Amino acid sequence: MAKVKVLILRAPGTNCDVETAYAFQQAGAETSLVHINQLVRRRQKLADYQILVLPGGFTYGDDLGAGKVQANELRLKQGEEIKRFLESGGLILGICNGFQAMLKAGILPEPALVINNEVTLANNDSGKFECRWIRLAAEPKSNCIFTKGIERMYLPVAHGEGKIVAADGILDKLNIALYYIDEKGNRNTGYPHNPNGSLRSIAGIADSTGRVFALMPHPERYIRGTQHPQWTRLGAKSTGDGFRIFLNAVNWAKSL
Repeated sequence: MAKVKVLILRAPGTNCDVETAYAFQQAGAETSLVHINQLVRRRQKLADYQILVLPGGFTYGDDLGAGKVQANELRLKQGEEIKRFLESGGLILGICNGFQAMLKAGILPEPALVINNEVTLANNDSGKFECRWIRLAAEPKSNCIFTKGIERMYLPVAHGEGKIVAADGILDKLNIALYYIDEKGNRNTGYPHNPNGSLRSIAGIADSTGRVFALMPHPERYIRGTQHPQWTRLGAKSTGDGFRIFLNAVNWAKSL
């Protein structure tokens, strides 16, 4: 059986692509690091893959806002290809800067592929870049493919614009897949457990199909037990908490 093929999209400023590729490889997939210009010039075809990933980093220096330039390229130059990709059953994952780009391109909260100002990511309430480990809980009622079977996770965050804000009445319509929590599992928690002040402690959302998912934390930075900051004290798990996200995606894509 052929391996699931994953396209990991690169652009100037992307810096989490290699870690993301490794995570998918460990989950049994075949990965390709593809610069966005290769798609624009048709040197690579999105249709040849089952999973599209927008990894973390600071694409184009976030000069016009986090993920804004990449969002414009996706919407204006790849909009039709992404639409066909989703119609064929493909999966899309966005991590941190990828989340920012997906929202601003209109791929989330629904794959309308138009600029959507009803939901966005704003500057952290702390007014600073947050780079540390946080606790998360998956929403058991969500149909998100990526978080299936996950209850809680401990993952690092690294962002300055991660606060999810939405227009009135929109929050109730979101397919929330992941929340920030405190040590006791409470969702209604403030800083520092919620690192950015995101409304309702939202850390990740999916589209209505559950096949498009994005989150602010970095699952690719904790796929091995020894990546936990206290593994020598607590003991190393067989796999890190973030690994299940990649494994879920690959297992689902095998059916395509």
